[in-house]
Parts: sequence; C-alpha cells; structure tokens
Amino acid sequence: MKIIKFILALLFGLMFINAGLNKFFNYMPMEKPTPEQMKLFAAFGEIHWLMPLVGLVEVIGGLLFIFPKTRALGAIVILPVMVGIVVHVFTMDKSPMGMSIAGVLFLINLWMIIDNKEKYKALVS
Repeated sequence: MKIIKFILALLFGLMFINAGLNKFFNYMPMEKPTPEQMKLFAAFGEIHWLMPLVGLVEVIGGLLFIFPKTRALGAIVILPVMVGIVVHVFTMDKSPMGMSIAGVLFLINLWMIIDNKEKYKALVS
C-alpha cells in the first residue's frame, strides 16, 4: 500500500508541477475553447496576477505533495486549486474525460488529506 500511495503521490505531484510550469512557459497546446470558456479566460486575463499565483501554488503544492513528510501540507495547498478545477470541469467543460480525470485527482487529494488527518488536529483544536 505504501508503494501505491507513493506512486500516486508522485504522479499527482508531477501533474501539478507540469500544469504550474505551463502557466509560466506555455509549452502545452490547449484545445480550442468554447465561447463561454473564452469569456471566462478573458475575465481571468483581467486579473494579471491570478494565473501566475495559481501556477506558483501548483508548483509548490506539487513539490510538497511528492515527499511523505510534506504531503499533508501539499494536499492542503493544492485543495483550493483542485476545487477550482472540479468546478470548472463540471460546469464549463463537461467532457467525460475531463470529469473523470478531475474526479480521480480530487479523490486522490482527499485520500491524502484523510490519510494525514492526525497532522491537521493542531490546526482545528
């Protein structure tokens, strides 16, 4: 089980590091956005600091998520970005592939949060 958890955490972390770096270097091609998505992206473009901030959170959260000692912090750091991804995919994108990928990533993130719940007790007590 430890090996499976490490492999999932490694892949999850690398996916977020890749997505975060892409926000800075734009090396991955995007699908053609729908008109609704174009409006949303234009609105996000008005907030010039938003995408670099999301990219930075993805890179830092992904790095933290990979290592077992910092995985609990990484899972919490990535959670707001993950919620944003899930909301976007289920409201705007609605593709079965996007929904399944976002759902699986969200479940992995929740699993790691639940698995590390002892580390969060000091925050909520």
